[in-house]
Amino acid sequence: MNNKKVCTISYGCQMSERDSETLTAISNNMGYSRTNDPAEADLVIINTCCVRESAENKIIGKIGQLKHMKDKKPSLIIAVAGCMVQQPGILEKLQKRAPHVDIWTGTFDYHKFEELLQTSQEGKKIACISEKETEVSEAVPLAEKGKLRVNVNIMYGCDNYCAYCIVPYVRGRERSRPKQIILDEIKSLVDSGCREVTLLGQNVNSYGKKDGFDYDFSDLLQEIDKIDGLFRVRFMTSHPKDLSDQLIAAVAGGEHLCEHFHLPFQAGSNHILEAMNRNYTREYYLERVHRILEEIPAARLTTDIIVGFPGETEEDFEQTLDLVRTVPFTQAFTFMYSKRSGTAAAGLPDQIPLEVKKRRLQKLMEVQNARSLAWRNNMLDQHYEILVEGQSKTNPESLTGRTRGNEIVVFKGSEDLIGKLINVRIDSANSWTLFGTMM
Repeated sequence: MNNKKVCTISYGCQMSERDSETLTAISNNMGYSRTNDPAEADLVIINTCCVRESAENKIIGKIGQLKHMKDKKPSLIIAVAGCMVQQPGILEKLQKRAPHVDIWTGTFDYHKFEELLQTSQEGKKIACISEKETEVSEAVPLAEKGKLRVNVNIMYGCDNYCAYCIVPYVRGRERSRPKQIILDEIKSLVDSGCREVTLLGQNVNSYGKKDGFDYDFSDLLQEIDKIDGLFRVRFMTSHPKDLSDQLIAAVAGGEHLCEHFHLPFQAGSNHILEAMNRNYTREYYLERVHRILEEIPAARLTTDIIVGFPGETEEDFEQTLDLVRTVPFTQAFTFMYSKRSGTAAAGLPDQIPLEVKKRRLQKLMEVQNARSLAWRNNMLDQHYEILVEGQSKTNPESLTGRTRGNEIVVFKGSEDLIGKLINVRIDSANSWTLFGTMM
């Protein structure tokens, strides 16, 4: 009897999480069962991120810890995959630092993972890092069946080259999956119990534009909205410059399309937006927000913001704060600028001192957290439809779910409610979570 187990440890964005599921699924097909405990695994997969230096340092530390496990269990296979490995010129440095790793593979070669694992099982170390993206491979399992909520890739790569971002260099140029393949995958997932999908792409708004499709993202959404048994459809991430009126209208008219737009603005100053190569202005961003709220008054808006980009003045930062005070964001993911070698911004003059970035980040968080709390307090005593996801991580005696606007709600209820849509009255709130009573 085969008792081999695989443990996958994922760092980074939802796209990385989706890739981790692909690698896990390939391992499952080769006889490995899943475990969340690296100590009992026969195969440990580290799927990496390189967006920020702090993430890389954490990953390198984790890879180092695995050496002690391999010393105790020489048969353990260690695979390191993902964005950090894909960076040009990094593989040799990583191999010298971690000779105990058996498999190295980048973001363009996941469809080869079965072959790499077979080679490793023969006792050979192997590295497979293609320098250029390939066509989308549909030959590998792309989404896990049997889960209530599933991430589904609709495209890969990015063509935007924001000055601070390494993603286009490690995930390649944009390429989209055909509509019918995506529809068939989601239908199969729904048949196995999925009730909510999140459509993933570095910029879903540009889906299909360079692939010669005679349909766009709004058309895809409307087709997915028709799938029987699917309760909710989400998507991320949306680049503001490609947010079309057709997309807003599709969400406004959709039955299962959630009224939630994650729309990163990154900076409130046109001077900084231009330096970031974001290809829109503050005024354009505000016009798109106005159009969303005009068409969908109940829409929820979340965003990403970077402080301390090279050359950011106090006036530039105040414009970011002003935009946060202007737009009713329910939540913001805030970051200090982190220099990444290989990006355009890494060589810019006027790098901002760390203490200044920390001060600005703290001020930004104070402003947005107060806004988020005020928004949630306005939800008190109102009823919302919740998709029940499971047991609360912070209170095992309660359940957790989300509104269509992606707000997390904790409430009392029995486990037989998991996977169902229910109504909850909101009783109390903090900056991140709502607490309610099932009606």
